[in-house]
Amino acid sequence: MRDLELRGMVSAHCTLILALLSATFVTPLILEDFHLIGTHLVWLCVCSASVTAVSVILCLALGTSSVSSKKNFSQKVTKVFRSCVLFSVSCLVFHGIIVLYGAPLLESLWETFLFAVLLSTFTTLRCLCLLGPSLHAWIRVFSKNGAMSIWDTSLQITTACSIFGAWLGAIPIPLDWDRPWQVWPVSCTLGATFGFAVGLVGAPLWIHWHKKQLTYKSR
Repeated sequence: MRDLELRGMVSAHCTLILALLSATFVTPLILEDFHLIGTHLVWLCVCSASVTAVSVILCLALGTSSVSSKKNFSQKVTKVFRSCVLFSVSCLVFHGIIVLYGAPLLESLWETFLFAVLLSTFTTLRCLCLLGPSLHAWIRVFSKNGAMSIWDTSLQITTACSIFGAWLGAIPIPLDWDRPWQVWPVSCTLGATFGFAVGLVGAPLWIHWHKKQLTYKSR
């Protein structure tokens, strides 16, 4: 395992955390009457867009993108198109799962969908950037002992933390505290965002602490 690659991951993850912080604390300086809870839908859009832009730029800059420079233009366009389709499908799948877990079916439809987009940004988008639109590679990474690089391990950790954070965020919703952040889906989106940030911080630390035990083999 190369220390240079791990340092590159730390830099990438720090940049993603800065994107999250910028969406939360810089946006109020640009948009009037912006508030994390009061205008939560705006924050969802800004946060998803910021993380998407930074993720794509970082993957291209660090060479972790699956779109190889050796491929011709038509192959690159095909991969980008397939990635967009898979991301859209992911948003719909997450939306359906969220509804099955108790979210309103028709009421707050837009809020639920934007929550699904946020989850897809934290999970599916990173799969697309690091693995490409290959479902076989996705299944391989999330299977037992399927990681073939530190980026695969990072993907496992950040995805699990994001989904677990969203699940934890749903716990206070039915409580009768009557707090503004209990309105659907504020606590869930904040939980997913916090979980994603924890995964970004924790993944490099976990990899560093276990680097002697981690052995990646090409398949």
